[in-house]
Amino acid sequence: MPLSPVIQPFFDQATNTLTYVVRDPTSPACAVIDSVLDFDYASGRTDTRSADAVIEFIQTEGLDLQWILETHVHADHLSAAPWIQERLGGRIGIGDRITQVQETFGKIFNEGTRFQRDGSQFDQLFREGDSFRIGALEGRVLHTPGHTPACLTYVIGDAGFVGDTLFMPDFGTARCDFPGGSAAVMYDSVQKILSLPDETRIFVGHDYKAPGRDAYAWETTVGAQKALNIHVGSGRSRAEFIAMREARDATLAMPRLIIPSLQVNMRAGQMPEPDDNGVTYLKVPVNGL
Repeated sequence: MPLSPVIQPFFDQATNTLTYVVRDPTSPACAVIDSVLDFDYASGRTDTRSADAVIEFIQTEGLDLQWILETHVHADHLSAAPWIQERLGGRIGIGDRITQVQETFGKIFNEGTRFQRDGSQFDQLFREGDSFRIGALEGRVLHTPGHTPACLTYVIGDAGFVGDTLFMPDFGTARCDFPGGSAAVMYDSVQKILSLPDETRIFVGHDYKAPGRDAYAWETTVGAQKALNIHVGSGRSRAEFIAMREARDATLAMPRLIIPSLQVNMRAGQMPEPDDNGVTYLKVPVNGL
């Protein structure tokens, strides 16, 4: 049986995002998955209170941060990876298809030649089947695109961190209408996750409290997803899923923070270079998304 990591969730209600501290039960080694940098769009100001809560927990528990992992380039919150790395160390990792995402959004935001599109902003680019360690815990990488081309699922011990590919069973799956997304590819990625053992714990990247549910939730299992997921459970066919997902996506508004999030997250959480006046600016591509 694989080791069972000790998992501490941090829920950011402003963006409905889950950040996880994943601990080796036999040592101080840990990883952070999908951190959040607070951002007030109206004022253009950042804040580190969410990331600082994660940092304080790691320091108080005497943990050794080895990895700062991103499941994908998020469109709904800014990553705090550089802030956490500066204070605690660790290597920032993401899927190797980040280069495809950088190419797409480098053009949309007219970033020019100074913006490198080779993933070099990150310390580690993971491919399907790669493995890594958090102390005695073994992590392995599943490439699970569909929401974005670079989405990963990290399987660490008996737990899978699926980012935005799957939500809680009563909420279904993530949208597939961003540039490079695909409902057909998403269905295939979900099947890859559902091929894991039924007892595998699944930790989702967001929760929005499905209708009729009073509390936020973020942990389920592969078995529960297979039986109960409202979009892909109970043997729903590929064709049925694609039709449902594409129809649903056509009704969805863009995430509130998509424009700043993409520009920052494709840079591994770094802001764009300041202008010659020393001020950093984020672009808004009018009618460009």
